[in-house]
Amino acid sequence: MTSHSPSAPPPGARVRARRLRTSRGEFAVVDVPPAAGVTARGVALLLPGYTGSKEDFTLVHEPLAARGYRTVAVDGRGQYESDGPVDDESAYEQDELARDVLAQANAIGAPVHLVGHSLGGQIARAAVLLDHSPFRSLTLVSSGPARISVSQEQRVKLLRDALAVMSMAECWEAILAMGPPEEVGGPARGPVGPEHLRRRWLGTSPAQLLATGRQLCTEPDRVAELAAVPLPFHVLSGARDDTWPVPDLDGMALRLAAHRTVVDGAEHSPAADRPAPTARALADFWDGLASTP
Repeated sequence: MTSHSPSAPPPGARVRARRLRTSRGEFAVVDVPPAAGVTARGVALLLPGYTGSKEDFTLVHEPLAARGYRTVAVDGRGQYESDGPVDDESAYEQDELARDVLAQANAIGAPVHLVGHSLGGQIARAAVLLDHSPFRSLTLVSSGPARISVSQEQRVKLLRDALAVMSMAECWEAILAMGPPEEVGGPARGPVGPEHLRRRWLGTSPAQLLATGRQLCTEPDRVAELAAVPLPFHVLSGARDDTWPVPDLDGMALRLAAHRTVVDGAEHSPAADRPAPTARALADFWDGLASTP
């Protein structure tokens, strides 16, 4: 098992980086309560994407706190500062990760609004399909109906091939030699500097990357199953996306009868690219549910 201590929280008052104890172990989280003097309106659990971490949501915490929402961003099993086996891929089967999410929601205090970015969206979907009762809503952020695009599959397979013969440190040096990490299969660009990206990469379990990368390349279309779940849905994305084409996300939203948000000027990571309109869209969606019988 890898072992980590939570890193320093993002700037801002009342932010806590801590470990969340659940029935399925402890997870590193950033936990941000509603702003002082603001009426509490709900709680949201935020799941990062492939090669990502809880820090990917850094820039949306405070605007959501100002709207009355407590937000808890989590490193999944084997992701950055959460423990996980380094060589047992079975620990990262989608069903296992989905059960982790159910445990996280219950530990935070269900029901919660569930938000999943990219891979995190597909894990969130799997959790909701197992048991929707801990959730008030599901927001899929830049997370499509099935497997990723062919171009992204090639990047994930390149990374998997490299991990088969290199250590994580060697892979990082190879990624840097090829270009910007987010363009050659490495950690996604976020609101953090290159040193954090390196630490995050080295802290993540190679077995987690191998197992979840395979899932991204083989995920079936489960939209019809999800549409049968009695939850409000929100599909949010940037105006451009190379991982799932935006028209595919539009079509998924129609099939789910979901609220749809396209964030102008954002690409695959709206929370990092355009945090203010992204946070506003999330809070507006949740506020609308509170006013609906």
